[in-house]
Amino acid sequence: MSESTSFFGNPDPIFADKELLRVSHLPEGDRIIGRDDELRSLAKAIKDAQRGGTPNNVLIYGKTGTGKSLCSKYITRDLADAAAENGVRIGIAYVDCFQESTETQTVRTIAESLNDPEETDITVPHSGVSTSDYYRRLWDILDARLDVGIIILDEIDKLEDDNVLMQLSRAAEAGKVDDSTLGIIGISNKIRYKDTLNERVKSSLSERDFVFPPYDASQLQAILQSRADAFRENVLEGDVIPKVAALAAREHGDARKAIDILRYAGEIADEHGDDSVRIKYVDEAHDREEQARLSELISKQPTHSKYLMLALALRMQESSEDEPPIPTKQIHSAYQIVCEREGTEPLKMRRVRDLLSELAFLSLIEQERKGRGKGKGAHTVNELVDDPEIVVEACQSA
Repeated sequence: MSESTSFFGNPDPIFADKELLRVSHLPEGDRIIGRDDELRSLAKAIKDAQRGGTPNNVLIYGKTGTGKSLCSKYITRDLADAAAENGVRIGIAYVDCFQESTETQTVRTIAESLNDPEETDITVPHSGVSTSDYYRRLWDILDARLDVGIIILDEIDKLEDDNVLMQLSRAAEAGKVDDSTLGIIGISNKIRYKDTLNERVKSSLSERDFVFPPYDASQLQAILQSRADAFRENVLEGDVIPKVAALAAREHGDARKAIDILRYAGEIADEHGDDSVRIKYVDEAHDREEQARLSELISKQPTHSKYLMLALALRMQESSEDEPPIPTKQIHSAYQIVCEREGTEPLKMRRVRDLLSELAFLSLIEQERKGRGKGKGAHTVNELVDDPEIVVEACQSA
């Protein structure tokens, strides 16, 4: 091999700035499409913090890819900039509760995010101190350097218990902080999340609730077009973005899905040695995204939700193509077999119905009420959105 040969080849022939097609990328305000009303509502809910007052606590609901995290991060950053002009110091802490699900992990991450050791002379060690000590350090950090702390708890429903919400939502009232205050923005895919909270937490946490609807095809197309400069000039064929937007709108209204498909299409073009991202690559990109999305979604579900999806997938594999969707009672029977195989006690039918409803809200399954015939009442039938084979593979690898 000559010294001038590189394993990584020449500069990327497809992408100019691939980071624009990453979910973690936080765009400027003029690139946030179709969420003007939601941004205005969030701004009104937390505007008191701009002058050092206590913001409302907020719960945001919506399916994956509807802009919940994006809008929360953007509006809090905008708030901090506006507050700085008034001499008000706002700190923002973002916690992914799927990764930091225990009380100790959550409060430690918040304290780390809001701290500046050089300013406060406070350290937040990764381990070796108690949960109560992490709280004490957090209160000291808030009073030492901030007027307001805004805490974004993404996937708030993954928290193991309510105690951290109780502590945070009542910190000022309980006298834990003297010279500062704080507000919480909770984000959840589960529309019934609030029902799981105890009454004291529910009353103090959920002052404002917002639901983010799925994007439609025109909004998705505008979102993708706003990120088209991720590609090199003249690389992206003109019919690619409309097709990607139509696919995502038809299935989920999920901007994250649409952006991922577009990125995968570019990667597939590069893999084929093509200097253009063509419409023929979109279907392959869609399949690749579907498997990745499904694996990620299923991996985040509670254990028994995974068992229910596996039971439904196995039951659908056994049925013929012209057989109607599966009644909940039959799923429960198959689920009991899965639980027995896994050495786990199955949940009662009522809880199973709740979990199936949550899976339907997440667009992992579809539900419909069907009549049994004259005078026989009705029951709920269920079917997977994705192919059973894909679901089985995702459940077993999650």
